[in-house]
Amino acid sequence: MKTELVQTLTTTFEAHAQQTEGGIEYWLARDIQHLLGYDEWRNFTAVITKAKTACEVSGHAISDHFVDVNKTIQMPKSAEKEIPDLILTRYACYLIAQNGDPRKQEIAFAQTYFAIQTRRAELIEQRLLEAERVSARRKLSTTEKELSEVIFEQTGGNENFAIIRSKGDQALFGKTTQAMKAQWKVPDTRPLADFAPTIILKAKDFATEITIFNSRQHQLASETAISREHVTNNEAVRKTLLERGIRPESLPAAEDVKKVERRLASDEKKALKKPDGLGNPAGE
Repeated sequence: MKTELVQTLTTTFEAHAQQTEGGIEYWLARDIQHLLGYDEWRNFTAVITKAKTACEVSGHAISDHFVDVNKTIQMPKSAEKEIPDLILTRYACYLIAQNGDPRKQEIAFAQTYFAIQTRRAELIEQRLLEAERVSARRKLSTTEKELSEVIFEQTGGNENFAIIRSKGDQALFGKTTQAMKAQWKVPDTRPLADFAPTIILKAKDFATEITIFNSRQHQLASETAISREHVTNNEAVRKTLLERGIRPESLPAAEDVKKVERRLASDEKKALKKPDGLGNPAGE
């Protein structure tokens, strides 16, 4: 396919994309019909039917990706007529392209175009989740440093900070820090939190924030009192997680957060060199 045609089709497909108030990208079937080279609506609806079947087979709700609407068109002598149309998500467009006539150049283009767009969205979501985890880990480090400072300010020493933190871990996980490190295969020299999933990082941070607040509010003047407060708060957070069906000690370890940080930093450098952003959608 010639470069000029690819550029034209790309511009055309993107020009027809619309967004809901919630920011979800969509296309109208009547627009996609012509973009994919179908002159007759009845022929195109046959392709849509196949795409709906593929959607259902893949485990997705048809109603999440194919929404029936009516479209008003102008008729001769200022008359108007309502015709059926559909709102299609990017995934729906991809399935339609996959079930279209492969002899059409527009179909061949659309198959690749929507596959790449879908992959790009997945990459964006993945990177946002990774960035959220890195941020949660940094926040926990800051909060734990503040707790260490509070212990020193109010007791005159913080030599037992690591022990207090470990007691908090045991209250949260129902297992010792060492037991969790063994379960998650965390190197002895690395903190358990570097391999904790985001929900656990936020849980630990919340419990620690409460400990800091209550230690100051109640002027806890001994490491024993602060340790008891920290254990109580982690037990309360654990109780909440269990009530919501989350068992901290049963969660799998997450990827080493240091590796995630390096990958995000590397991606950012590449993005600066190539302003288009995501680079190769396949990550190659």
